[in-house]
Amino acid sequence: MKFMKNIILASNSPRRKEILNLLGRKFEIKTSKVDEFFSKIFDEEIIKKNSLIKASGVKQEGVRNALIIGADTMVILDSVCLVKPQNVIEALFMLKKLSNKTHMVVTSHTIINSETGENLTELSKSYVTFRKLNLFEIIKYILTKKPLDKAGSYGIQDFISINEINNPSKNSFIKKLDGSYYNVMGLDIDLIQQMLEKLEK
Repeated sequence: MKFMKNIILASNSPRRKEILNLLGRKFEIKTSKVDEFFSKIFDEEIIKKNSLIKASGVKQEGVRNALIIGADTMVILDSVCLVKPQNVIEALFMLKKLSNKTHMVVTSHTIINSETGENLTELSKSYVTFRKLNLFEIIKYILTKKPLDKAGSYGIQDFISINEINNPSKNSFIKKLDGSYYNVMGLDIDLIQQMLEKLEK
């Protein structure tokens, strides 16, 4: 298979960088200053636009011979988007809402070929069920893990590893996961691999 010379991740997320490393290929990180779209009620078209404009913003900087990956992740509970909390109080209320419920995590992935302009956008959806949480453990999590940079106020990697998906510990906030583990972290690596292969044919 003929590879493009460069892969560029249009994100400064340390979690997305960690996931993309699983491909075993070299990549660069470039972020563009773009204004993202936002809606309180989940809209698939909006999340698709966000991943597209992130990748497009890097393409417009004139990069050559590259495949540019843009991504946007949303946590949705009862059709409402839970964004990154602004403070510990917001984080507390978000985690209380997630307690004893199932929510959806959606990541939109866009890859653009900088030479041809050809692009793909695909969604990955995972369903996460939290066990019933008490106030003390929510506060302890917020103070020790400091999840203010994460949509929904949590990171799945704080609760279970990829090897524990089918058997979470009783202490884990997460009771059940249906779908891609890495999607909940911010990048569905299997989907990215499939998309890269399509654009590199």
